[in-house]
Amino acid sequence: MPDRPGVYLWKDSRGGVLYVGKAKNLRQRVRSYLAADYEASPKNRLLRKLIADVDTIVVESESQALLLENNLIKEYSPRFNIRLRDDKTYPSIAVTLAEPFPRIVVGRRLNLPGARYFGPYTDVAVLRRTLQIIRRIFTVRSCSYNLPEDAPSRPCLDYHIQRCKAPCVGYQSQDEYRKMIEDVVAFLEGKTVEVRARLRQRMEEAAARLEFERAAELRNAIRWLDQLERPQVIETVGGPDADVIGFARDGDDAVGVVLKVRDGKVVARERQFLHNLAEEPDEVVLRTFLMLGYRPLQDRASEALLPFEPADLEQLAELVAPTKFSLPQRGSKVRLVELADQNARHLLESMLIESLVTDERAEDPVYALGRDLGLAKLPRSMVCIDISTNQGRDTVGSLVWFQGGRPKKAEYRRYRIKSLDTGGTPEQNDYAAIKEVVTRFVSRRLQEGKELPDLMVIDGGKGQLNAALEALQSLGIQDLAVISLAKRQEEIFQPGRTQGLVLPRRSPGLKLLQRLRDEAHRFAVTYSRKRRTRRVVTSELLSVPGIGPKRRRILLERFGSLAGVRLASPEEIAALPGFSLKLATRVLEHVRS
Repeated sequence: MPDRPGVYLWKDSRGGVLYVGKAKNLRQRVRSYLAADYEASPKNRLLRKLIADVDTIVVESESQALLLENNLIKEYSPRFNIRLRDDKTYPSIAVTLAEPFPRIVVGRRLNLPGARYFGPYTDVAVLRRTLQIIRRIFTVRSCSYNLPEDAPSRPCLDYHIQRCKAPCVGYQSQDEYRKMIEDVVAFLEGKTVEVRARLRQRMEEAAARLEFERAAELRNAIRWLDQLERPQVIETVGGPDADVIGFARDGDDAVGVVLKVRDGKVVARERQFLHNLAEEPDEVVLRTFLMLGYRPLQDRASEALLPFEPADLEQLAELVAPTKFSLPQRGSKVRLVELADQNARHLLESMLIESLVTDERAEDPVYALGRDLGLAKLPRSMVCIDISTNQGRDTVGSLVWFQGGRPKKAEYRRYRIKSLDTGGTPEQNDYAAIKEVVTRFVSRRLQEGKELPDLMVIDGGKGQLNAALEALQSLGIQDLAVISLAKRQEEIFQPGRTQGLVLPRRSPGLKLLQRLRDEAHRFAVTYSRKRRTRRVVTSELLSVPGIGPKRRRILLERFGSLAGVRLASPEEIAALPGFSLKLATRVLEHVRS
């Protein structure tokens, strides 16, 4: 064996590849598998039984070995290697910039010369929606003519339905078409604010030239962007452009997430599921995701934020250059990584809950939980209540319902806390909020003649549990099973017991409770943030002289957000009911100051 960097391939008696690995020193790495004192995992013990031969490939450096290992895994799909759950090539959007009149095409192979690629898209529904939006906003040609040499004698149907301006017959100049393509590229990069500003400038220029039809087309495109910004932008996070990596793992399964932050907004999310992890450490699994799921992306940002250091970080950095990896320790970048991790955990839990394997075993954790808690009735239906607040404001409650171990979203409820005594301590306010949510939920179920759940779970400790019990006693409810789950040590508190119950970490019942609790927390935080955003926007407009509740509502319905109001022109605001040009100017001076 050579003592140089390279790749080794373990093979069975028929010559099939069992495992592909890379090594800094091939001799030492291969010998370690066959050493008498090698502490082999069950997976590696089986591998050693099947090994009949080994091949090695020598390369110049560790980074080249890592790249070769990745390519060989794709080629052979070895049984014992970590693999993506979906072993296929995902489609990408290509903008054929090398052509005089570029087109937008979708393909799975990156082989168009001079094309700019966006993707790959792991969710085909997102790709279709993106293409639909591009065709609604921009007039990109859909034909395959080699313009301008190969052109038809007359325009096609797209021209007559205003989906194309017929550059093929000279109705649109190459310069004008190229400007439109620049907007398409900026849109695909997530720079919707920049695209909107360009369209507005061209609209005003067209209006100044008395080209009112062209100005109307640009105005309609701006309106489409206004409608698009609300559902597409996940959250405004601030900071420079970055790709934020999230990671979550549950035993043999894991998921990696890439949040694309552009212009201070999360504009897209890519994800990849991985399986066959066995005893591989998290550092190796994250390295595999970065090689298979992140490196192939075409529109990477200049910086990628990592949740922890993967294996072979230096070699990975060489392969994704000029993108730079960083491990944030504080500030907004840490919050971005936490957001990506939350997305990863949510995706992993959804996959585990909704997959066929979990569906077949859905009753198992329900039975296990009933046994562990000593419940007289099997908790086929259970709810979890969580309270969320933003520094004492925007306090809300959430209630999620699981049936047979799976979410029943039709029974989800959210509550705006009405009777909170803001003068108390945070703990007292939390207790009061829980009492209100329990009271409102149970009272409504009783009034409507609906059954109560078999188990009620409260997110918190003994104090939160006692608050829920007081609410039930005031309603005369005695036979509803209630517990609380404290997050710090995953300790379960039950009525009448002084000591908390700590279930084994791998207990199916505990995992079910954690999924229930995490779903309630996600539901509560989402609602609380929505209320905070609405309050902040409303408070900005409250200080504008002459703007009351009705005019504030009109502004928000028309422009969607405070940012939308800032980008509006005085004429657009003045065209709204109840607004004049003078009042519109005053509003813009205030919100732009």
